[in-house]
Amino acid sequence: MSTASQSTKRSAHAWWLLALFVLVVVGVGGAIGYANVPGAWYADLQKPSFNPPNWLFAPVWFTLYVLIAIAGWRTFLADRTGPAMIAWFGQMLLNWLWSPTWFGLHLLWPAFLVIAALWVFIVAFIGLSWRRGDRVSALLFAPYLLWVSFAALLNLSIALLN
Repeated sequence: MSTASQSTKRSAHAWWLLALFVLVVVGVGGAIGYANVPGAWYADLQKPSFNPPNWLFAPVWFTLYVLIAIAGWRTFLADRTGPAMIAWFGQMLLNWLWSPTWFGLHLLWPAFLVIAALWVFIVAFIGLSWRRGDRVSALLFAPYLLWVSFAALLNLSIALLN
């Protein structure tokens, strides 16, 4: 096989992997969100004045999940077993654990511990990606870090108010 053919095959494989990353991250995140809707329990909680409207969460998370998937894909292509990929998988598991802990089990303080650990994994991923020279993946996680920082503050505030 010629070098050009190998390159095209690898390129096609990479795009399929990107599609798979997006499908899994958005799909699992969406399914978890669908299975853990806020409901009456959440509506009855005391919330801080900076609590955003409920309609905002779905489009924000969809956008973030696409960015998370792209960063994961880039990292997987570069080093599928390296520290950045381990941090990526760790943050993804914690991300998917938060909603069932908060909305499903109604455990405000354990959910805060989950989101605090998630924040640490996000920061670790950004640092590891930056250090290995993948500035794009690190920057793709910047809006995610900002949103999770805000969500952690919101989680903490609601836990304190209730």
